[in-house]
Amino acid sequence: MADISGHLSPITVSADQRGAEAMTREADVRQALEKVSRTYGFHGFLVMVVPGKTCCSLSDAVVMTNWPKDFLINYDAANMMAGSPVIERLRRSTIPFTYDTAVESHRRSDGKGNQVLSLFERVNLRRGVYIPVHDVHGTRGAVAFGGNREVVNSAELKELTYKAGYLFGRLSEIKQMRLPVPAVLSRREIECLHWAAAGKTTTEMAKILDLSEYTVNHYLSRATRKLDSVNRVQTVAKAIRAGLIN
Repeated sequence: MADISGHLSPITVSADQRGAEAMTREADVRQALEKVSRTYGFHGFLVMVVPGKTCCSLSDAVVMTNWPKDFLINYDAANMMAGSPVIERLRRSTIPFTYDTAVESHRRSDGKGNQVLSLFERVNLRRGVYIPVHDVHGTRGAVAFGGNREVVNSAELKELTYKAGYLFGRLSEIKQMRLPVPAVLSRREIECLHWAAAGKTTTEMAKILDLSEYTVNHYLSRATRKLDSVNRVQTVAKAIRAGLIN
């Protein structure tokens, strides 16, 4: 992500830095993101880790959000992430971009455009912006702000990009502080993570380990919870950093 702080006033930058330094809890970051949402006329925010190709659930990628819970449940129940042009763009690019669900829904190739549009309109998240971010460990994420306001202008996008990057970094630091020592993983959990790190699919891991796919997913889910991660990719990265797998 490019450093755009030079485009902001020194007063804005120093004020944001002082505010971030005072944040010691996840609740502090949530309040800051809610304030940014209100200030720029959005209904809410979503912080996520960019999901890999094998991830099919938006809920598994979400780190923090105040979007309605029913939205995530219905989105995943309809398997909408698989054909999402927004998710695909986040995987390919690190450039912030605006979205309009009425436009994006027509770019889907899975025939779920009208269903997606209806869902986003029902929760007042029709238009907004996605801002790719990353932390000091290289974890790729995105911060989204959604609502029904008009498209943000270039000045607003620069400000939102700066704020989103700063808050994502602070949230990452706080979540890391919650794990002062490596979590204890079982032998099977480590084995599954080892093969996941090698790029194996759940089906391939099940054959290698002579387990069912359900059991493999169970072990990976337990490892994800123990390492306080949001998806398989982040779990593998944390396990490698902690020396739990090679």
